[in-house]
Amino acid sequence: MEITKVSSEGQVIIPEELLKVSGWEIGQELIATNMGDGILLKPKKPFAETTLNDVAGCLKYQGTPKSLEDMNDAIRQDVEESWHGGS
Repeated sequence: MEITKVSSEGQVIIPEELLKVSGWEIGQELIATNMGDGILLKPKKPFAETTLNDVAGCLKYQGTPKSLEDMNDAIRQDVEESWHGGS
C-alpha cells in the first residue's frame, strides 16, 4: 500500500511503483470517477485516427442519391416546422 497527499493545488502524486504497474507515463490523461467511497482513475484512451474512407462503409444508402439542394430543402423544412410549432 502506498500513501500520498493532496497538494494545496489539488494535485496528487501517484507513487512511481503504481505508475510502472499501470503503464502510465508523464502527461497521461486520466478519467476520474467518483465511486462514493473513493475516486477511480482510469486512463483516457484516445480514439484511433480515422479517415472518411475508413468509416464511409457504415453510411450505405439504398436509393437514389440526394442532391445538395434536396438536403438543404429538407433542413429548411425541418427548421420551419420547429419554429412554427410543427410536429
